[in-house]
Formats: sequence, structure tokens, C-alpha cells
Amino acid sequence: MKKTFTDFLRLGFKWFLDPVAGFLNRIGLTPNSVTLIGVAGNIVAAFFIARGQIMIGGAIVLIVWPIDALDGSMARLRGEASDWGAFVDSVSDRYSELIILGALLYHFAMTSQHIAVVVTFVAAAGSILVSYVKARAEAQSFSAREGLLTRAERYFVLGPSLLFNIPVIGVWIIAILANFTALQRIWVVRAQAHDRMRTQLHKGE
Repeated sequence: MKKTFTDFLRLGFKWFLDPVAGFLNRIGLTPNSVTLIGVAGNIVAAFFIARGQIMIGGAIVLIVWPIDALDGSMARLRGEASDWGAFVDSVSDRYSELIILGALLYHFAMTSQHIAVVVTFVAAAGSILVSYVKARAEAQSFSAREGLLTRAERYFVLGPSLLFNIPVIGVWIIAILANFTALQRIWVVRAQAHDRMRTQLHKGE
């Protein structure tokens, strides 16, 4: 299976993630509770972003982001990695991202940045489509992990753009490249589907 940038990050920071995850396990936290803490942190960040305190929100986003990797490490160390845990993690990731983008959309609307409102909506749609295409592909036994701007890359764009108070640039990048990534994955699945059809036709000859 092809590794994504997120996979490389998890491996590269395993030396940090495993000790922290082990500590959280020892103090009685569960992987799902850590996942929910991450969502709560993003809600707090969204509150500041919606109020126009973009840099504070960005700082919180960057602090909360590593939590996304900790829940999986905790589950693995506990020997409790499960499909349900992966499902909760994936859904919470989508909520977290939409919460931040929703706060930005509200901020842009309240400050009459109408083009930025539209771009933020397109960014949110692209982000969801990247995940949706992957989920639908895997439901049909295809693989669609490829792409230029997966979730980790989107956070590397969004977090710093908030921290440096240039959110418009961040949402423009995500709007363009997330939708490009969704199209990349659609193309990859199309190629796999054609290969499968050819294989089935050859078997039927």
C-alpha cells in the first residue's frame, strides 16, 4: 500500500508520539477521549477565529494538531486498534477541519470579504471531497490514498496561514489544491476500474 505524507510523519515522529501516548495511557485517558479533546480544542480555536482573533486561533490549531496522531498511537500501544476507533478518528478529523473553515467563513462574511467567503466554501468542499473519494473508492475495493494535498498538508497550509494572519492565502491554496487532489484520486480510481474491467474481460475469454 502506498504511503502518504501523513504516514511518513507518523513514522518520523514515532520517537516522540509513542512516549507521549504511553504517558496518556498510564494516566487513564482513552484514545477516543483524546480524539474528542482534539475536537474541543478546534472548537476553542474556531471561537477566536470567528471573533477575528486569527493569530490566537492559529496558535491553538497548531497546538491541537499533534493530538490527531496521538489517539492512533495510544490505541496501538494498548493493543486496541479497531475499525471503530479508526472510524471515530476519521469522522472527528472532518468535523475539526470544517469547524475551522466554518469559523473562517463566518469571519469573512462578517468583515464583508465576499470573495474569501466563496473561496472558503470551495476549500471546505474540496477538503471533504478528498476524504469522500477515498472512502467511496475503498468501499469498491479500490485504493485512493494518493494526492497532492491530503489532510496533513492541509494543516501545514492552514495552521501557519492563521498564525501569521494571512488566512485568505491559506484558503486559496486549499481551495485550489484540495479540489485538484480530489480529481487526482478520481483519475487514479478510474485507472484501477479500467484495469479491473480488462482483467475481468480476459478471464471471460
